[in-house]
Amino acid sequence: MRVLIVDDEPLARTALEQILRTRQDVEDFDCAGDSVEAIEKLRRNSYDVLLLDINMPEVSGIELVDRIEENALPLPSLIFVTAYEEHAVAAFEKQAVDYVLKPFSAERIGEALNRAFRRVASDRASQLLDALPALQRRTRVQTDRIAIKAKGRIVFINPSEVVSVHAEGNYVLLQKESGSYLLRESISEMANKLQSYGFIRIHRSVLVNGLYVEEIQPMLTGEYGLRLRGGKQFTVTRTFKKNLKSLAEFWIGNESSLVD
Repeated sequence: MRVLIVDDEPLARTALEQILRTRQDVEDFDCAGDSVEAIEKLRRNSYDVLLLDINMPEVSGIELVDRIEENALPLPSLIFVTAYEEHAVAAFEKQAVDYVLKPFSAERIGEALNRAFRRVASDRASQLLDALPALQRRTRVQTDRIAIKAKGRIVFINPSEVVSVHAEGNYVLLQKESGSYLLRESISEMANKLQSYGFIRIHRSVLVNGLYVEEIQPMLTGEYGLRLRGGKQFTVTRTFKKNLKSLAEFWIGNESSLVD
């Protein structure tokens, strides 16, 4: 774990440094004498835990947390280390892990660090679980093949080669950039089977491969025009417009105008 000490009192910084040096789970630590220096260090480096004094000149510890958020910097787990009891409520409103009063003991700081490190580990595990589906989709798109029965043969194709899927009565047409396959399958079943490969349903009878989508254009009817690589265009009906959100990992600008 990486820790940043922010305190304007040299003796307090030295005491905290000595405690951190005894911890095998602390990979590295830095010190800042005030909030301005702390912001500069947070811009340049990543920290897991912030040991933060509250009563500092010019910019207090509470105000420092606000500035970190205003500057969209990663906010480490917070441990406030201060001589003033009256700031406890404000500190915990900032989602502090602990609030340690000065003078402190090594044991008390150790308890706070243990609590903070457990939260960091828990947050990392949650982030990994959240990211896992997207990672699995990317891996599958790159490596997996699907088997289809076409004209009495079993053919293996990479789903990334399929541009779109169209309902044709009791059949579906898998359209590639060159060539196609007609399969006896429902469009709903194909939507379920191909969802993990990045296919989205844009119409009750059409699926498209998100890898080929290049542009979305709102229409006056409340529908959306979809242009694929190569110039082919489709209409996204209002029923399925929310599926457009899955086309990108994140959106820059007003995402809600596309999907609400």
